[in-house]
Amino acid sequence: MNLGFHSFSEHIKAMASVFSVEAFPDGTYGNIRLVTGNKIFFKITEENREKIGEKAMHNTEFAPDLPYEHYIPKDKNFEEFCYRSAILGETLHTYIRPERMPIWIHLTAIPLQSDKPNIGYCAYVQSFSEVPDYSLMTNIAPDIASNVLQICMKLRGANSFTVALNDIISDIRRVCNAEHCCILSTDFNQRKCSILCEALSENSKLTLLDKYVDDDFFAVVDTWHETIAGSTCAFVKDKQDWENLQKRNPVWYSSIKQSGIDNVILFPLRYRNDILGFIWASNFNLDQAMKIKETLELTTYFLASELASHQLFSRLEILSSQDVLTGVKNRNAMNNRIDSFIADSSNSDEPLGIVFADLNGLKQINDNDGHFAGDLLLKDAALTLQKHFPEYEIYRAGGDEFMVLALEPDKDKFTKKVERFKADTSAPDTVCFAAGWSYETVGNIRKALQTADANMYADKEEFYKKYPERKR
Repeated sequence: MNLGFHSFSEHIKAMASVFSVEAFPDGTYGNIRLVTGNKIFFKITEENREKIGEKAMHNTEFAPDLPYEHYIPKDKNFEEFCYRSAILGETLHTYIRPERMPIWIHLTAIPLQSDKPNIGYCAYVQSFSEVPDYSLMTNIAPDIASNVLQICMKLRGANSFTVALNDIISDIRRVCNAEHCCILSTDFNQRKCSILCEALSENSKLTLLDKYVDDDFFAVVDTWHETIAGSTCAFVKDKQDWENLQKRNPVWYSSIKQSGIDNVILFPLRYRNDILGFIWASNFNLDQAMKIKETLELTTYFLASELASHQLFSRLEILSSQDVLTGVKNRNAMNNRIDSFIADSSNSDEPLGIVFADLNGLKQINDNDGHFAGDLLLKDAALTLQKHFPEYEIYRAGGDEFMVLALEPDKDKFTKKVERFKADTSAPDTVCFAAGWSYETVGNIRKALQTADANMYADKEEFYKKYPERKR
């Protein structure tokens, strides 16, 4: 153990440690080793062993100059921090929440003198907390704070979340001086992803990511967890980073290499314990790499919060307008749609078709086979309606009643669809409907509804005359 470094660390009241970095002439680095740490460092590291990760603290007894991953999980961003401080002589400060840990880390790296030409040293002084300290989050360079503040104001002030995102992604691309920036939303339960917004520089030869995002692209997104490896981000900017990426994630490596990307930084948009998406920037100015990282690091905190709120309101909107069981629109949405037609006279001459379809035999299924079987029948009924009227609006009016609303200018087309539907759903042993329809204008929507409803009840009476045993 280097007694000088150990004595130095013990004189620090906070959690402190010293790391060595092996530097190579080509600007890359080799082993990063834990030289020593004070008693507080080992005490707190051991206490937070489970939070830091199962790979942490392999050795219960400290042995000096072992590679750092014997004590803390391997992390490329940590290595970059050590290299910049120990070899480049920079004093660094950050406040982060790594993906692998449910704790916030307040960290300062200080370069130390070395008597070895190819070995550098840095001291780490850090503290942990389970809740964020917002005063530390805002302790950043004024230009970064200004950029992030503008982004937050645009997010909060816009009437349209989508418009705001398209605006701020252009700002982020400009701040990062990047060729391409993108925000991707993810749903790991459904294994789906989609582009929320992206921006390209004017003369870029890169292709918009939207061209690549299809049903298979989630297989690439699914690899990003491992690439970030519990850190705050994935940062690929030099030859050594590319070589590491090729070993750790050949799928993503191949994908971005073929796209003409020279460097990329990828941050998860994490809200509480969920990843809602990712933001990335590529082909940026390497001289500003750490400034870009710090800007995106803070920006993602606010973006993730806004995205979570947007997704919550979207889900609530869907729940307020969608029938949970069948997936078609619900009675609330139907009433709102009808009210909008009545309130707006500007389209009163537009042709309108209405179909009321009442599912036959639901009560009998519920009584004989149980409500689970009845629910399955209702789902099949909705699918049948969607099959016959794919381009029209379908609502579950309540119970076993459905309505189809068609802004269809071609009456013959509408009539043929209804006739085909009635013919295909008239047999009692299949999904069977009593159906009535009318064709009017939007201005006569009340009459259209009354006519379709009356015709549906007349059709139902005919059905029960023919099949009296099915009557409820």
